[in-house]
Amino acid sequence: MTSDFSPTSAPIDRMVALTRDLVQVPSTEHRPEDRHRVFQICRNHLESIPGLRLDMHESGGFESLVAMPADQSTPEILLLGHLDVIDHPDVCVYQSEIQGGRIVGPGAGDMKGQCALMIELMRALSLSHPGIPVGIALTSDEERGGEHGTGYLFGEAGLRCGLAIVPDGGSMTDLTVAEKGILHLRLSATGHEGHAARPWLTPNPLLLIQRALAALDTHFSALARPELADHWYPTCVPTICRTRNDTINCIPAEAEAFVDLRFPAPSTCEEMLAEVRRIVGDEVQVEMLVGAESSILSPDPLYLEVTEQLTGSPVRQVRASGGSDARFIAQHGIPVILSRPSVGNLHGTDEWIDIESMGLYFEICRSFMERRLRLGV
Repeated sequence: MTSDFSPTSAPIDRMVALTRDLVQVPSTEHRPEDRHRVFQICRNHLESIPGLRLDMHESGGFESLVAMPADQSTPEILLLGHLDVIDHPDVCVYQSEIQGGRIVGPGAGDMKGQCALMIELMRALSLSHPGIPVGIALTSDEERGGEHGTGYLFGEAGLRCGLAIVPDGGSMTDLTVAEKGILHLRLSATGHEGHAARPWLTPNPLLLIQRALAALDTHFSALARPELADHWYPTCVPTICRTRNDTINCIPAEAEAFVDLRFPAPSTCEEMLAEVRRIVGDEVQVEMLVGAESSILSPDPLYLEVTEQLTGSPVRQVRASGGSDARFIAQHGIPVILSRPSVGNLHGTDEWIDIESMGLYFEICRSFMERRLRLGV
């Protein structure tokens, strides 16, 4: 099978320029003024599209933007992405450049390049088919869990759609159909400050945390199944361990650690939380910071057909260990398409998105949407 894609048919120059503008804004969790600024850039582009109504939302200090035809409230298809990126210590790294056919810079592939692509897709569809039942939602807290972005929009704000396209997982021909559940947990232990020369006088909270982490590692390592290429089994990874103590010869009064736990169905957040508490014992307290159940995404078979036609390659349906905002949509029984252009080095300062693949993904989405909506194209 050969590809029908023509790289000149998508607005490549506009997508590249907008991506580079977005990458230069350090829209991180701790920089609300820059998150606001990146929304303003997107608003400026969306406001130039005739017939769209733009609504700003706010939850927990995090903004979201929803745009759709002025006379509609529930689009048949919703494009969804996030404009926030992770923190890098040196703010000067938030720059972009073109290297070897790629846009390189923090957030280029996760997922400012895809947000630029979706904005230009909205423009093209709205101009070709005025009033087309398609909307776009952009959020700003996905990297910290998504509760105040997509979680809020599909929860308290009541946003709904017939189908969602979330270009934040898989690849061009790897369509994610299931995602693991997520638990972010805080482990804490307390004791009394004491002199390190006399450890027999006071329990050491740092040792209690260390033993708890070791017990978790032993338990979850035994669950690994190396024969599964997609690692479809529970994992538990410590990511932070600390005390407030900065004196070497002092036993700390308290200590804490944070772990990232991923699990497939049929396990639930409640079951996994109970299991962690059993493993670490009564001397360590466990607090859930983020909890999300595993997701089944149910993509449209037509999307697979269109992708195979335009790429000339078969589409694989894959399971993902990572999570995305798709889970907030899927829990309402809404089908979600989770794939994306070619990206790499995610969360690195040299993160990238391939420019030609942006054009191909644009054409896949446009062709799918026109066919699904029976626009006679």
